[in-house]
Amino acid sequence: MIVSTNALTKQYGDRTALDHVDLEVPERCVYGLVGPNGAGKTTLLSILGGLRQPTSGTVNLKVSRQRWAMCPDAPTFEPWLTPPELLDLSGRLAGHPPSSDEVHTLLDEAGLADSVKRRVGGFSRGMTQRLAVAATIVARPEVVILDEPCSALDPAGRVEVLDLVRRAGESSTVIFSSHVLADVQRVCDTVGVLADGRLIHQGPLEGLLARFARPVWTVEVRRSAESVAAAFTALQWVTESVATGPTTLRIEATSAGAAERGLAGALHAARARVVSIMPESPDLESVFLAMTAAPPPSERDVPDVPARSRG
Repeated sequence: MIVSTNALTKQYGDRTALDHVDLEVPERCVYGLVGPNGAGKTTLLSILGGLRQPTSGTVNLKVSRQRWAMCPDAPTFEPWLTPPELLDLSGRLAGHPPSSDEVHTLLDEAGLADSVKRRVGGFSRGMTQRLAVAATIVARPEVVILDEPCSALDPAGRVEVLDLVRRAGESSTVIFSSHVLADVQRVCDTVGVLADGRLIHQGPLEGLLARFARPVWTVEVRRSAESVAAAFTALQWVTESVATGPTTLRIEATSAGAAERGLAGALHAARARVVSIMPESPDLESVFLAMTAAPPPSERDVPDVPARSRG
């Protein structure tokens, strides 16, 4: 692991912001940190970046702090600088002065190619956010920390920043937090879920989604979805079969394997003219809500998710 923590704890008076967090970040991954407001994401990233000290626990790094770069959630810059001057200054301060071509390529990728002669003091919040991400990765650090890099961005700006994050992950280890879970699902290969200061899950994103996958398929036929759905109700491997429209039906199976073996044959037996078959795939947002939802009062003493998981 290029970054790890051991029982990392941070307290502010009587409030525990982080509770014995054991973070494990593999090398050359894009690690997405998600959690509700107040879960401890910014506190954790600030400790990793050396901006705050933990109350207890340790942070273990395999690379020098000089090869780290961090972008806070509300970056500010000297207002008289132009974007090329800012990127050049950022690279020089990190000991890796960029070439003019590198600066202009990065600004183009950040969607700021048309603003190279403007002073950054006149930038909008979204433009400043994109510039901040570019300034963070211009020196090609080995570890990049981004706290809410897509906040205040419009859809086009979000796509540009996510593309920057994805490209940075090809040569660096990227750790970033976001409230937009679709963004995390788009670019991350590893995810950590924080809730009430505890790391309740971490590991490969694909494995987390598979854990919550359900054996459900949506089938579109040319006509008479109701009759096709009725034909499925007698099959032992089908737990539910219902028409959801004139030409669509939803089939839930006892297992994915059972459906994969029997679905095609059952549709043929029902003489269905099939247009499409689509498995239901869980998204990170639905998984996150399931993991962080408060249990009913009668179940609160028995948590469904272990306090810490190493995925």
